Amino acid sequence: MADVESSSAVQQPPSSTTNIIPLLAAAEILNENNSTTASTSNLSQQANMQANNGASNATNVTNTPSDEPPTKKQMLDHPSTSSSVCEKLESRLGGILCCAVCLDLPKTAMYQCQMGHLMCAACFTHLLADARLREQIATCPNCRVEISKSTASRNLAVEKAASELPSECQFCNKEFPYKSLDRHEQHECCERPTNCKYSRIGCQWRGPNHETTEHERNCLHPNKSGYEVIAALESHDATIKEEKKMFNTLIDLLSYEKIIFNDLQMKPYRTDEYVHKLFYETARFSAFNHQWVVKARINNSQRDPHQSNERNITYQLILKSKTSTPMSIHFFALKGPFSDMKVGTQIYKHDFTEQSTESDYYLLPLPDSNECNRLLSNKGINFRLLMFLLNK
Repeated sequence: MADVESSSAVQQPPSSTTNIIPLLAAAEILNENNSTTASTSNLSQQANMQANNGASNATNVTNTPSDEPPTKKQMLDHPSTSSSVCEKLESRLGGILCCAVCLDLPKTAMYQCQMGHLMCAACFTHLLADARLREQIATCPNCRVEISKSTASRNLAVEKAASELPSECQFCNKEFPYKSLDRHEQHECCERPTNCKYSRIGCQWRGPNHETTEHERNCLHPNKSGYEVIAALESHDATIKEEKKMFNTLIDLLSYEKIIFNDLQMKPYRTDEYVHKLFYETARFSAFNHQWVVKARINNSQRDPHQSNERNITYQLILKSKTSTPMSIHFFALKGPFSDMKVGTQIYKHDFTEQSTESDYYLLPLPDSNECNRLLSNKGINFRLLMFLLNK
């Protein structure tokens, strides 16, 4: 009975006041054991992660904290961020690849000096032409190093890069690759200026291409009287008549018995006057058993032609040998086999006598001042001169 009572006494539930401290101590011991086990397991996991580099790298990348900044790839993948980055890059490239003179992207060739500064073809030839007119050495506008056709070189990489950059259409303000901008502005843009199809009978309307159909539907010129239409056609026919007259004159000249042409080169020289003026002159050449020379000047011998943006070339034909009989000579200049001159056709006539051995100065029909600058930038101006002698 004593044993039973003692065992039952042992099986009685312990009181809360007497066993609270042993329970806390046991909990602390369990926590220490768990932390030790966790640290041991972490060490083993790190060892395994070092052994498996590929798997561990993938796990570490995917488990990056959320408060870190996004990666560069994520920024580029985001549409708004990537577009802003591209716009900034395009604007920076446009500033780097532009011409150092006009600050515009090149439409044709791009030249560079020996230090690498870029110049478009128009500005490059303009600098060379100005230097020739001032009798100075052409220099780069950035570093002042000497530039010429022999020292400067084309930069094909810049030309190709600039052709891929977007540029804004001057009519619709939309952006297109620079290489296709001209085609868009001339043939595709809905805002490009277009004439009315009734312009031949006097309609002066000129507006956006997408408004042309509406305008032509409401145009009043088709309803005009025959007298008004004839008056408008007469002014239009006057221009056609001048072109036809020149064509017929050329056909008549080709029927002459004596026709001669010479491939010539005009070289620059300066006068010995107080103001040194620039002239061009060819060497003597033979035609119709006489000696001749072609002489040219810039802007009709303007005092300071380098101060003018509008430039032209006029030339004259000079007889250098004596003649006893008058000679009626038709002549005009055109592009020859050794020339890339862009010149129109304009026929001139002069009666050479013993007293009149020099013709007047006639305009060399170039398309614009840029072509004039391009010719002036060369060491010489190559052309072909056709001469027709009328037998009397």
